[in-house]
Formats: sequence, structure tokens, C-alpha cells
Amino acid sequence: MSVTDEKTTYEALDIPGDARERGGVEILRAGMMSDELFVAARPAFDDPGLWGEVLADVTRRISRLYAADGKYTYKDALVAIESAFAANLGAPILQKTPRRAKRGKARAQTRAMTRAKPRAKARAKTPAKKTAKRKAR
Repeated sequence: MSVTDEKTTYEALDIPGDARERGGVEILRAGMMSDELFVAARPAFDDPGLWGEVLADVTRRISRLYAADGKYTYKDALVAIESAFAANLGAPILQKTPRRAKRGKARAQTRAMTRAKPRAKARAKTPAKKTAKRKAR
């Protein structure tokens, strides 16, 4: 059963108490009417890639709601949402933006640097006999 099956009037969610007290700005509103999604949003960020962070946080929070309800574990809800998200976006179409590509390259370089040290230690601990066999190949 859909949330909207029995609704004849629009039911808006309450504004969280912290937001009422501290202020802020609404950046996203989504509603369902007769199984149709309606969205209101503002371009809140100079970099649209930041929406990815917002949507990831929203996904985690929704997964916690399902876990609290007891019908799903947090992980099962998260996987279900992620899978549907990727399928509906057409995951193969997704490409790295220039900013993300730079970040990815930097992370790869960092990983390579951190891996180099443990590998060097592992070689130093290798018995001489095995090292000689490797060199002979």
C-alpha cells in the first residue's frame, strides 16, 4: 500500500524543532500525490556535486527510519535504496566530473603511498630463500 492511497488532502511534514530554533533554509521538498512525485528544490550550492552528499545523507536517514520500523535492517534498507537509485539513474551513464576525477586521482595516489610502506616491510621479512627464487624467475 502506498502512503498516498487513502489521502485526499496534502499532509506536509513538520519542520524539525532544531530548524525552528536555529533557523536555516529549506533546500528540498518532495511529495506524492496519486503515485506522482512532486519536487520543489532550490539550487542551494555552487557545485551541483554537493547534492550527491545531501542525497547520500538523506539515504542514510531514510534507511534508519526503516530500521527503526523493524521491517528492514539498516543495511538491507540502504542496499535496496542504493540499488533502486543506481538502476533509475542508469548507473553506466554516470561519469566522474572533473572535480571528482581529481579527488579520485588524489585518493588513488594516497592509497598507493600508504601501500608502498607495508609492501617494503613485507619484502624485508621474506626469507632469503624465497627472495632468491623470485630473482631467478
